Amino acid sequence: MLSAKTRLKKVINREKVDRPPCICPGGMMNMVTTELMEQVGIQFPEAHMDAKMMADLTAAVYENGCFENYGVPFCMTIEAEDFGAKVNMGTNIYEPHVKEYIIDSVKEWEDVNPINYEKGRAKVVIDAIKLLKSKDKEVPIIGNLTGPISTASSIIEPVVFYKELRKKNKEAHEFLDFVTNQLIDFAKKQIEAGADIIAISDPSGTGEILGPKLFEEFAVKYINKLVDSIKEENIGTIVHICGQMKNVYSQVNKIGSDILSFDSIVNINEAKESLGDRLIMGNVSTYTIEFGDKSKVKELTRKCIKDGSDIIAPACGLGMKSPLENVKAMLEALTKGDGVTDA
Repeated sequence: MLSAKTRLKKVINREKVDRPPCICPGGMMNMVTTELMEQVGIQFPEAHMDAKMMADLTAAVYENGCFENYGVPFCMTIEAEDFGAKVNMGTNIYEPHVKEYIIDSVKEWEDVNPINYEKGRAKVVIDAIKLLKSKDKEVPIIGNLTGPISTASSIIEPVVFYKELRKKNKEAHEFLDFVTNQLIDFAKKQIEAGADIIAISDPSGTGEILGPKLFEEFAVKYINKLVDSIKEENIGTIVHICGQMKNVYSQVNKIGSDILSFDSIVNINEAKESLGDRLIMGNVSTYTIEFGDKSKVKELTRKCIKDGSDIIAPACGLGMKSPLENVKAMLEALTKGDGVTDA
């Protein structure tokens, strides 16, 4: 039987596998639930700020049969906070979120300090990956980045930011170039620490918000700059884009990641038809995982496989109140005879 790491690597390399992997990358796609934390005795917000707790908590996700990977961190506020934004660290139910921005216009981007990887929560993530690297060589470690648009709109008020993409176009590109260069550094630090794959989630950079033209000009351009730099390290990449894809499939197909991930509004069969031979990850409804029952989660998992998902994953981050039996149902559908297909 293939190890979790080998199976995922083979899928990325387009090699034959026994079944699809079942993963949840971390970052925006948080895999931790309140029930799991209570079970292992590790709590939020402490685990957001302590490398050992962070590593032990994501290891518990794997050890409890939820997903076939390690993945850190568990939120999308690392980069924004280390740039200087004020963050509410959340609770066992609510994830951290930005509460105070640091600039009022893209013209002020030069006032933003680079991330210091020797302190702060970026260092916590790097140290957690180092700890995970020493745990189990056959479990893939997924490092995570908040995408360029989402990071930028976490350090400036989003409505202002979106307006200035047009009105202050030159400065907006300079700002996003700066942010992307910082994300490249963070990615390389995670890779040096032991990450096997880097996942990039850019929920604020959707075609629905930006429209096709700005989506290609800003989201695709800077995601690709990030992806290209990561690929220089011979590391696999996942890019998650939120929202409906109907109007931007041609632009999405220009994103150079190994794997594309979509939320539950996207029909996987339609995505496969629109994107040719691209590897697709997803997209079991997180609403059903949290509020449905185990049999329905398995049914949706089987549908994802039938529609062509190459990797099974939740459509977004798990709701903190999701029952563990529902979370485990996805992997069970793959390993206990439900939904296993010949690759």
